[in-house]
Amino acid sequence: MFADGLRNLPSALGIDWLSGPGAALILLFALGLDWLIGDPRWLPHPVRAIGAAIGFFDRKLNRPARGDKTLIVRGLLAALAIAGGAAGIGAGVSGIAAVIPYGWAIEVVLAAMMLAQRDLFDHVRRVGVALKREGVVGGRVAVGRIVGRDVAVLDEHGVARAAVESCAESYGDGVVAPAFWYLLLGLPGLFAFKAISTMDSMIGHETPRYRAFGMVAARLDDAVNWIPARLAGVLIAIAGLFVPGGNMRQGFRIMIRDHGKHRSPNAGWPEAAAAGALGLALMGLRRYGGEVSADPWLGDGRARATEIDIRRALYLYAAACLLLAGIVAIIAALVR
Repeated sequence: MFADGLRNLPSALGIDWLSGPGAALILLFALGLDWLIGDPRWLPHPVRAIGAAIGFFDRKLNRPARGDKTLIVRGLLAALAIAGGAAGIGAGVSGIAAVIPYGWAIEVVLAAMMLAQRDLFDHVRRVGVALKREGVVGGRVAVGRIVGRDVAVLDEHGVARAAVESCAESYGDGVVAPAFWYLLLGLPGLFAFKAISTMDSMIGHETPRYRAFGMVAARLDDAVNWIPARLAGVLIAIAGLFVPGGNMRQGFRIMIRDHGKHRSPNAGWPEAAAAGALGLALMGLRRYGGEVSADPWLGDGRARATEIDIRRALYLYAAACLLLAGIVAIIAALVR
């Protein structure tokens, strides 16, 4: 009887394994697959192709002698071509997957590759391990792989804060945002989002070379992360319930009060929520490219973060990932 129940479970859930289990369930499988194995190094990653396309347009169109107005138009054309091309490829792959037996498994793998759950967890954990075993020198090296600030001037507390901030911010744009766009628009939306995110990381900088050419890419990234960043902040605040010494109420209070202090219209939401939930003060004085950025503090807690706080941030992150998976599971059950 139990075996019969297991055999009938897929039908009870509305799952047809041959034609596909539905977008929400595919995403749930992708979240689980990504958490289990991350991104295998031997598997070609679509982001590399996106990066190559961005590099091509940068070399061909980004000519400073053309003037800012011309560069903005060229940056717009490049952004539309790259994001549109990525969406078209996503639509093509999705179309192929829909007509071949068990083609949905292709979507599971591709969606898992576009998520950053496991990789982010591992990178942040390495910072804590390096800080504990090798001291501040090892911590600087490890955190330098995940942040863009000057790490040579960071003390132990600065290394720990940088790791916590990166964990919170990247939860929004590396986990919640791709999940959101896959649920909303499938592979075309996921591929387009990843193209926009990659463009922002490569050319969306306030530097003389990219201030004009990368402006559209940066604004597009702000737009596609607007809803996911706020959802990420809410999930991080709730996750404070499950962290030793965490505080959900403070997470919400600090998020609502301090999110606008961040220079980014989006990053302040998950970072402020993490600061409140963990009882820390994040952001503050930082250095980029030799220039000091005197940003205001997020939160009322300790600025003297330690390796233990990195571990607490990972608890917070893991709980927030589980909450996201729970939401996706509920959606899958409701639309089965």
